[in-house]
Amino acid sequence: MVVIPVKLPSQSYEVVIAAGGRYQVGSYLEKLSNIASDVPLLIVSNPKIWQLYGQDIQLALKKAGFKSAHCVLPAGERYKTLKTLQKIYDAALAHRLERRSTLIALGGGVIGDMTGFAAATWLRGINVVQIPTSLLAMVDASIGGKTGVNHPQGKNLIGAFHQPRLVLIDPDVLKTLPRREFRAAIAEVIKYGVIWDPQLFSQLEALPRLDDHRYISPEQLLEILERSCQAKVDVVTKDEREAGLRAILNYGHTLGHALESIGNYRLFNHGEAVALGMIGAGAIATALGYWSEAEEAAQLQLIQKAKLPTSISAKLDHSDIMTLLSSDKKVQGGQIRFVLPKGIGQAEITDQVPQDIIAQALAKLCSVVAT
Repeated sequence: MVVIPVKLPSQSYEVVIAAGGRYQVGSYLEKLSNIASDVPLLIVSNPKIWQLYGQDIQLALKKAGFKSAHCVLPAGERYKTLKTLQKIYDAALAHRLERRSTLIALGGGVIGDMTGFAAATWLRGINVVQIPTSLLAMVDASIGGKTGVNHPQGKNLIGAFHQPRLVLIDPDVLKTLPRREFRAAIAEVIKYGVIWDPQLFSQLEALPRLDDHRYISPEQLLEILERSCQAKVDVVTKDEREAGLRAILNYGHTLGHALESIGNYRLFNHGEAVALGMIGAGAIATALGYWSEAEEAAQLQLIQKAKLPTSISAKLDHSDIMTLLSSDKKVQGGQIRFVLPKGIGQAEITDQVPQDIIAQALAKLCSVVAT
């Protein structure tokens, strides 16, 4: 078992990584203050995850003396909307959740983001516990308190910071994770190696395959989880509300979010879009002299090893992509902000990227050939 403390002014908590941890969720909650057992907990999930793991969570809670109800939402990024969020509020009202109540997010990043936002806004803020079931949610969305839903004009434009009381990661659930979702999460793991942890980057280079968890041993997977989560925690504890440093976690996301949106969240999933965004940002960094062509190539090789997409269709309208970039929530003073690598293990935020350099990066994305 690995325990990573997250020490924040607003609320400190722990990230617990434990094989079989879902069977002990009640015991973990018993140890937390202000988690009431005399009012219902509401578990939020999607149909597939609920079918696989819902009963495990319910029985573990019941064993510890907690009462629980559940709310099942449709799966998919396109349902991460205010309309879907209403279903959580309706369930909270139906089950009489109060200010001492707790929401439990059981699922991937979409469920975690929506449940966290519901917890932030129901009765002006109640407890939320994150039990991520996808690798992407484990290493990224469940940690740091960013919550929200999408607007038709952009991803995560509606949201709030609301830290969880606990993040409980059970690596065993990854055995049922589809290969495409596993590969998508590796994009975020590569991100941590590029912006923060060169040792993690080297570890990924040493692995023979990154496209399927079956080729990664439990020990290697645990180290990937621990190093990725620790990187996220390191950054978040230095900058909880993205006043500065935390923005480096958006590496690959500026362009990635635009690609998700232009494809209506169907063409690319989040990790695939981030991988493409990192390739684009890497090309910009090389053009501006931030890092070397060899470092850009090393990043591309890892993305290719994970069998993630490395190019976009030339048919995608670049002017539409630029419009979406300009409406990104990270834009300041009308300037598009990019996170750019300064070498393996460090990054910088800048809004001084000329339009022609962005256009060149998009053109390069249309010509990259996968190996």
